[in-house]
Amino acid sequence: VQLQAFGGGLVHTGGSLTLSCTASGRSISLLNIGWFRQSPGKGREFLTGISRAGSAVSGADSVKDRFTVSRDNAKNTVYLQMTRLKPEDTAVYFCAAGRFVGLLENVYEYWGQGTLVTVSS
Repeated sequence: VQLQAFGGGLVHTGGSLTLSCTASGRSISLLNIGWFRQSPGKGREFLTGISRAGSAVSGADSVKDRFTVSRDNAKNTVYLQMTRLKPEDTAVYFCAAGRFVGLLENVYEYWGQGTLVTVSS
């Protein structure tokens, strides 16, 4: 299974951005997907995730009311919609596939390469 996260870029404070995660080697409809991010000098932070059945799992309090996960199995894609972005959201964002959607990195077996999101103040 290979995952690819893309859609990052430069956005101004208060703006929105949607990241996409696609899979190859297995249909994304069969995968539980989590979204993480990593800022310079910090560990990976679980943001949110979505199960194969479509149930969303919330993660970091700092993004709960701003970030939304969804999936479109017909397009083999899981999305992370990010709104009201802040400079502290600047990070590399990763999608990962695991046995279930959990907060810890070790439940995930496959990781995408990450996409950089930069929020300017």
